[in-house]
Amino acid sequence: MPRHESLRPSLSSRASIASAAARLMAEDGITDYHQAKRKAARQLGLPEHTALPDNAEVEVELRAYRSLFQEDGHAELIQALRHTALELLDLLAQFQPYLTGSVLDGTAGEHSKIDILLFADSAKEVEIFLLNRAIDVRHVESRNERVEAVLLIQTDTADANLVVLSPQQERVNLKHRDGRQRERIRADALRALLAE
Repeated sequence: MPRHESLRPSLSSRASIASAAARLMAEDGITDYHQAKRKAARQLGLPEHTALPDNAEVEVELRAYRSLFQEDGHAELIQALRHTALELLDLLAQFQPYLTGSVLDGTAGEHSKIDILLFADSAKEVEIFLLNRAIDVRHVESRNERVEAVLLIQTDTADANLVVLSPQQERVNLKHRDGRQRERIRADALRALLAE
């Protein structure tokens, strides 16, 4: 059998998993790409060792799904989340904040969190800043060893993950698990994006 024919089921499986994972993320509120891909593969009855699509493939399918099935209201949701993110960036200006994640890239849904990167000498400094403004803070487990802490706060629009890194990390290009560079923008760039 020619080599390219043996690849067809694998490529087809990847596309099916990406599509099903995107649907799970959009409908069920799953925000973890790996969890969505694993669940999609199980739902499709594929073997445990099936090659999974990368996050970029799922992201493409998620955008397509949202534009096809959730077009009404999705743009308004993204705008509302971005406005809240801008308020947080302004509030946290002394910690060199950046917006990143699904709110920035436009794939966020009603269950998504606003992801903000902060650069501070200590997470305690950020926590005290928030508590002094009567903002309740909860610690969330981080999946990255470079992260000092992840602080979860609630807003009227959505919960926000405040990812605290050391000031030296600000110059480092952070990457997604699949190797793609993680986009991030400051308040002025977000203001310009909202004005478009």
